[in-house]
Amino acid sequence: MNWNTLDSVEQLDTLIEESQTQAVAIFKHSTTCSISAMAKNRLERQWKFSEAEAKIYYLDLLSYRAISNEIASRFGVTHQSPQLILLKGGEPVYDASHNMISARDLPLESAV
Repeated sequence: MNWNTLDSVEQLDTLIEESQTQAVAIFKHSTTCSISAMAKNRLERQWKFSEAEAKIYYLDLLSYRAISNEIASRFGVTHQSPQLILLKGGEPVYDASHNMISARDLPLESAV
């Protein structure tokens, strides 16, 4: 799994552009939350996708809460922590939080 850091609101334009040709996932993580740590660990164990299939971004919520707020606004998803959002064609096609986060449930081509 190759995490890409999401650390500026301006990057969201890039993610939208990237999602036109490949799936883009955003994992919102609270570094002080044990539930978030468990969700991140499970996601890392389940992730079997190549970067060509899905590019995944990591957002540290404690450092970049404003980015999470902008994600909620732009994509019409309620802020959660932890949260996994999958974008295709600039739109969210998957949104899960807490124990519902699973790479197996992502609507991607390859089997996980």
